[in-house]
Amino acid sequence: MGGKVCAIIGFGPGLGTACAETFNQAGYSLGLLSRSGAGFNGAEATNTSIRAYKCDAGNPDNLKGALASLQNDLGPIDVVIYNADLAQFGTLDDVSELQFEQSWRVGALGLFAAAKALGPQMSERGAGAIIVSGATAALRGNVWTTAFAPSKSAQRTLANALAKQLGPKGVHVAYLIIDGVIDTEDTRTNFASNEPDEFFIQPQRIAETALMLAHQHKSAWTFEIDIRPFGEKW
Repeated sequence: MGGKVCAIIGFGPGLGTACAETFNQAGYSLGLLSRSGAGFNGAEATNTSIRAYKCDAGNPDNLKGALASLQNDLGPIDVVIYNADLAQFGTLDDVSELQFEQSWRVGALGLFAAAKALGPQMSERGAGAIIVSGATAALRGNVWTTAFAPSKSAQRTLANALAKQLGPKGVHVAYLIIDGVIDTEDTRTNFASNEPDEFFIQPQRIAETALMLAHQHKSAWTFEIDIRPFGEKW
């Protein structure tokens, strides 16, 4: 179809939608991958440069199949936003072995599968970007992140390994440490209903950072960048 293609793995309300809006405005065609197969405000019904695909990021075969369909429809993928995770929160007593494994499969195994599918193609072209939306939990655990922190930590170290392997081949791998609560309807309702606007990270601003990373000149690449509200304690 021509033009650049951005695949958003883990598309949904909040950051996924903000990335779709930001990269679409920058001229990218969009491939939106999610468990539900949700589209982008119905735009895919009339815009052939926006496609939605149903897939489970924790199932490597399923994910690779969706990526193959995307590239068949839109062309080679230039940018991957890996935004998939399964936020299994709880203490050791709360989290089951299955939940622990599911969290790891979506957070780390899915990134590995995406890199296996797309890394060689990008390396052959000598260009491309894989941008991973991470969390402070990648750096340390807490009593309620028994499953989530190991998943994000594995994801971060995998991204680090990918950056060292793919970077010299022209593929930019970057990891976003999102240190704060992203402003969505769910977080407003279920997590921080009494907090002021300044408490939240605006998803559009994270998406703008992702776009900046995708466009960074290879003479000055960033691997890891942290993002937090100005009032966040850290």
